[in-house]
Amino acid sequence: MSTQKMDVKLVVSLLAVAIVWGTTYLGIRIAVETIPPWFVTTMRQSMAALILLVILLRKKEFKWIGWPSMRRQMLLSTLMIVVANGMTTVAEQTIPSGLTSLLNALSPIAVFLGSVAIGLQKPTLKGFIGVIIGFLGVAFIFRDGIGDLLDPNYKTGIMFLAIAILGWASGTIYAKKYTHESSNIILDLFYQFIFSAVVQLVLAFIFSPTIEPSSWSLQSLGAVVYLAVFGSVIGFFCYIYALKKVTATEVSILSYFNTIIAIFLGWLILDEVITIDLLIATVLIIVGVFITNYKKKQVSEA
Repeated sequence: MSTQKMDVKLVVSLLAVAIVWGTTYLGIRIAVETIPPWFVTTMRQSMAALILLVILLRKKEFKWIGWPSMRRQMLLSTLMIVVANGMTTVAEQTIPSGLTSLLNALSPIAVFLGSVAIGLQKPTLKGFIGVIIGFLGVAFIFRDGIGDLLDPNYKTGIMFLAIAILGWASGTIYAKKYTHESSNIILDLFYQFIFSAVVQLVLAFIFSPTIEPSSWSLQSLGAVVYLAVFGSVIGFFCYIYALKKVTATEVSILSYFNTIIAIFLGWLILDEVITIDLLIATVLIIVGVFITNYKKKQVSEA
């Protein structure tokens, strides 16, 4: 019974990562329309930290985690939140969301190669093929816009995204390697969010040319709240929980589904047309995920 229950939690966590983070590109785009990106990230993580603090206090689980653990949380926060999330937010000011999705789909490849390099995962041909097929599915959707990579106007944004991908891949691998060190995900995330909020606030004052809160629209502020609750609290909790159960590559490959979900939301909410290209890409992505995950029964270690 307990095994089945844990499996259900894992499936819910994986679905939450795929669905919730499939909506955050739109949320970030709306937020940075009127709010400087580093202020978006500062407010997002501050609100997320406050929510987790309330939960911890109600559960009587709030405590100091000690410097050894705090240093791990600071490193994870720097890689996955300050660098990866922050740079992605900055990049969405200057490059199309489609190109952002395409480049972020390189993350599973970086995670797979990094995991193999440090011995977290065996270099199986099946795993490599699955990751590549999934990426080809994403690339197939945006093949008409791949030429944007050569657009000099996007050079800075692409550089930011490259840094974000490296940060995310490094953070994912590090989190997987040391995920057994703590059993309280909420407490760990609280310290990650509060640390990143302080760092990003400093960056906000350094890199924001003008600070005019009166010009921040309610729509952008609402997007920040959505990003805090769903993108940070729910998304990161489910991501870290899933990392405790399956390989880093298996979790990161869900970023392929983020693109598909974002497009289907466009069809559902904005009446955007779903083309044959999208259906072909969806099949490729699902096949890639299936190949990567279909293997031995023992998929994880506690």
